[in-house]
Amino acid sequence: MSRLLVCPPDYFGIEYEINPWMRRSNAVNSDQAVRQWHHLMQVLERDVGVVLERMKPVPGLPDLVFTANAGVVMGCKAVPSRFRYAERQREEAHFEDWFRSHGYDVFTLEEGLFFEGAGDLLGFPDDWFGGYGQRSDIRAFPILSEWFTREILPLDLIDSRFYHLDTCFCPLSGGDLLYYPAAFDRYGQAAIAERIAPEQRLAVPENEALKFACNAVCVGKQVVLPAGCPRTEQLLDARGYCPHPVPLDEFMKSGGSAKCLTLALD
Repeated sequence: MSRLLVCPPDYFGIEYEINPWMRRSNAVNSDQAVRQWHHLMQVLERDVGVVLERMKPVPGLPDLVFTANAGVVMGCKAVPSRFRYAERQREEAHFEDWFRSHGYDVFTLEEGLFFEGAGDLLGFPDDWFGGYGQRSDIRAFPILSEWFTREILPLDLIDSRFYHLDTCFCPLSGGDLLYYPAAFDRYGQAAIAERIAPEQRLAVPENEALKFACNAVCVGKQVVLPAGCPRTEQLLDARGYCPHPVPLDEFMKSGGSAKCLTLALD
C-alpha cells in the first residue's frame, strides 16, 4: 500500500450510536482528535513513506473520516460502499464522486445489498476474506468476486464489538496475519487456519484486541497500530516487522483506529 485515501477530522464527533463503542455521552475532544490524526498522517508519510490522498470533509458527516469504509479499490476498479445504517448512507455519494473524479471505473452494488468497503474486505494477493454478519451482506461477496476476479472467503463476525473485519483481522505483507480468533465462529477459524500457516497466525490477546490492535496499517515491514498494545508489538517484532504505535483513543470512542482512518488505493 503506497497510496492511502484519508479525510481530515474537521467534523468528526459522536452524533449517533450505531456500534457498541459509540456513546453520545462519551464526547470526542475535537482538538485532541485533530492532533492525533495529524500525528498519524506524519507517521504514515515520514516513517512509513506512503503518499496520502486527502478528500474534503463534509459538515454533518462525522464518520467520513473513516475512509476504510469508502469502498474497495483494485487497479482501476472501485466499488463504493452501501452502508447498512441510514446515518452513514449520505457518505456514499461523496465517496463515489471521489472515485469517479479520480479516474476509477466505478461498479455499484444495488441498493439494499449492504457492503462496507475495506472495513469488511481484506486479504493477501491470492486469498481474500470478507466479513459479514454485522454490517456487510454475505450476498455481496460473489458479486465482488466476479468483478475483481478473486476468490473471497466469507467469515462470520460473531462478536458485536468487532463489527467490521478490519477491527479483528489484519493481513501483513509477509503473508502473516494479525487477528483475534474469538471474533470468528468455528467455521471462520477453520477457514483461516486452512489458508494461513500456524507460524504465520499472530493471535492478539483479548485486552489488546479491545484496544483495536488488529486495526493496523501494514506497508512493507512497517506496521502502524494504536498505542497501548505491547504484546502485539512483541508479536510483530518477532516476525521481523517494525511497529509504530500511535495514540488514537479519540477515534476509538467511535469504534475505529489506524486502519479505519485509511483506504489503500494500490
